[in-house]
Amino acid sequence: MSVENLVTDHIETWTTAQVPKKSGGRGRGKKTNGQTLYGIKKLRELILELGVRGKLVPQEPKDEPAYELLKKIAKEKARLVKEGKIKKQKPLPEIGEDEKPYELPQGWAWSRLGRILDVQDSIRVPINNAERQSRIGPYPYYGANGQVGVIDDFLFEGERILLAEDGGFFSDPIRGVSYIVNGKFWVNNHAHVMECLCGTAASFWTSYFNRMNWEPLVQGMTRAKLNQRTMLDIPLPTPPLDEQHRIVAKVDELMALCDKLEQEQTNNSETHQQLVKTLLDTLTNATDHEDFIESWQRIEGNFDILFTTPESIDVLKQTVLQLAVMGKLVPQDPDDEPASVLLERIADEKDRLVEEGKLKKQKPLPVIREDEKLFELPDGWEWTRLIDYYDVRDGTHDSPKATPEGYPLITSKNLYSGKLDFENVTYISTEDHLKIIERSNVNKGDILFAMIGSIGNPVIVDTEKAFSIKNVALFKYYSVPNSVPSFLLIYLQHSSSGMKAEATGAVQSFVSLGKLRSYIKAVPPLQEQHRIVAKVDELMAICDSLKDRLNDAQITQVQLADAIVANAVDSHV
Repeated sequence: MSVENLVTDHIETWTTAQVPKKSGGRGRGKKTNGQTLYGIKKLRELILELGVRGKLVPQEPKDEPAYELLKKIAKEKARLVKEGKIKKQKPLPEIGEDEKPYELPQGWAWSRLGRILDVQDSIRVPINNAERQSRIGPYPYYGANGQVGVIDDFLFEGERILLAEDGGFFSDPIRGVSYIVNGKFWVNNHAHVMECLCGTAASFWTSYFNRMNWEPLVQGMTRAKLNQRTMLDIPLPTPPLDEQHRIVAKVDELMALCDKLEQEQTNNSETHQQLVKTLLDTLTNATDHEDFIESWQRIEGNFDILFTTPESIDVLKQTVLQLAVMGKLVPQDPDDEPASVLLERIADEKDRLVEEGKLKKQKPLPVIREDEKLFELPDGWEWTRLIDYYDVRDGTHDSPKATPEGYPLITSKNLYSGKLDFENVTYISTEDHLKIIERSNVNKGDILFAMIGSIGNPVIVDTEKAFSIKNVALFKYYSVPNSVPSFLLIYLQHSSSGMKAEATGAVQSFVSLGKLRSYIKAVPPLQEQHRIVAKVDELMAICDSLKDRLNDAQITQVQLADAIVANAVDSHV
């Protein structure tokens, strides 16, 4: 089903999808409130899906594993049966491997619904509408679709989970197939009633029920119905108790943001960005490439909802860069020569250049501490400081006299969108140029990086034209055959924001040459660097294409899926 501009007239940038006109041409569809709500509904579905699969919050090794919780629940049920408070339940079969739709996170366990929750359907007492109308009172009366009236008595007291037993609600879970009630209330025979034991989080289970596909489980030709035996047999992924509550808190937080979008109906780009970032964090938090692929697949059907503004696409680009430098974008190949061997070759080449007088001997930098290592390295990778892999220099800090013609003097203002801009350049004399290049002679393939003011904007030099640099860092290579300039560019693009945050200077911020040289970098095997660059180029091209199409207002939901999902996600599988 196509989605026309899932926004109202006041949420122009939330999402703007183009749909074909009925005549066969293309045009801007009329925006409706329903379309906006559809987009937010899709976000809610995605949030629930990530939550119940353990992708929304990290696992904590200190959490008591779920199998211990299940033991406590079984013990509590046995006690309640002995005391006559609940009925003894018929034994349920063990869960077969073919019933487990996916692999659970560490500490989780599969169990059947009847073992986790106490089903209390036998307490229900249905009454007809005429009787209910004659017994109006203070207590809520619930059915499959929530509260349907009030009555003068109650059957249940405390917190319960209600699950729709029949009706059309299973075809659209977000309409309210499951919900929580509290206090004193009556339930008719159109909703299953369940109680949580041992502190399990009712909100977690309602979240799970509200994202399930119920169609294969319900029966009936005229009115779909979920019978109790089928319900008891449902396999449920059970997290540790503490993680259940963390998931509930995160789901509540994100749902509150969705509520805000629905209520305000304004161009709330900040809220949208926060949602996008939280969902993309499931990619960067992936434990390995297989987990990364699974996370992509969780999000793939929602790209048309998430990445609908230039800002959200920029966040996606930053995520791609982060995945690249962490080694999560492409799988590792055990046949690759490890980075330790690569670094040894570069060190040998560096020593040779020092012996030949082509390079000054540098003071050794301190060994990389454990607290400097930002993440666990993939197999075959190594940590190093930039100066140990690259010859890091800088341009002049003086201000040579401008001349009408001569050699261009490149400063940070001439580094723009990954390109060198010679249009508004200052020229200097041959004498000043020769003096500057004694220290920092720029060659094609080197990388320039703004050190002052607009820190970052790295550029690979793609010209043979001679020029000088001022207040710009220069990255050269000790060994060109053992270097991949485009991978260094990816690293610098990703690291720019962190360098900006650590910049000093009261009037104009700057990053010192010493700071740049001492920055640590995760180094992949040389072959993997090439694979990462190819994948980043592929994904960035898709993002750029998507942004161009957004700007031109020529995108439909299908085009979004084709451009992002088919070309990006499927390529990882």
